[in-house]
Amino acid sequence: MAGYYRRFVKDFSTIAKPLSMLTHKNVKFEWTNVCECSFQVLNEKLVTAPILTLPEPGKRFTVYSDASRIGLECVLMQEGKVIAYASRQLWKHEENYPTRDLELAAVVFALKIWRHYLYGEPCDIFTDHKSLKYIFTQKDLNLRQRRWLELIKDYDINIQYTPGKANVVADALSRKLVPPALNCLISEFERIDISYCFAGVSEIETRVILESAIPERVLEAQQHD
Repeated sequence: MAGYYRRFVKDFSTIAKPLSMLTHKNVKFEWTNVCECSFQVLNEKLVTAPILTLPEPGKRFTVYSDASRIGLECVLMQEGKVIAYASRQLWKHEENYPTRDLELAAVVFALKIWRHYLYGEPCDIFTDHKSLKYIFTQKDLNLRQRRWLELIKDYDINIQYTPGKANVVADALSRKLVPPALNCLISEFERIDISYCFAGVSEIETRVILESAIPERVLEAQQHD
């Protein structure tokens, strides 16, 4: 539920702004239509809780996974309804993983934590790291990736690509505390198919690690020529 509540707090601050302005000094208290709408929306959000559904065997599952230098997060869904959320911080040794390994670690994390749901069931896994679509056909893999692939092959899964802006957990984790000035840059990265990962965010500095899947796709295409 962590991702939901982080998004809720962000939405809450935006919606409540007209009301909070009324509490400022030297501001005349005037209840406008904007204030009334803000109040009604806040009231609805405060009394409406997210409802998790129960899984149904035989129906296809959907997993959205994401990773950053902060941690791993994923959400399990079925027919558009949320079953469970899961997240954890990175272990110390994982902080040095390349971007593709981090994204693959998020997939493995989801498969392990929801093994009792996913084992033997069809599942679509969506990730914003495009090269994972070709992970089963790539030959130049490190030992860690080969070990994880042995685990993944035990499941009936289909790894698919989804842009970062469409990933339901991206806003809750990867873009947490991202300066607004980077939003345009992020959109450009997604347009030209470049994966990105935030290595650290502070008030005065933001480091972004970039990785493109294009060279890997070119090499794979050459092998089939």
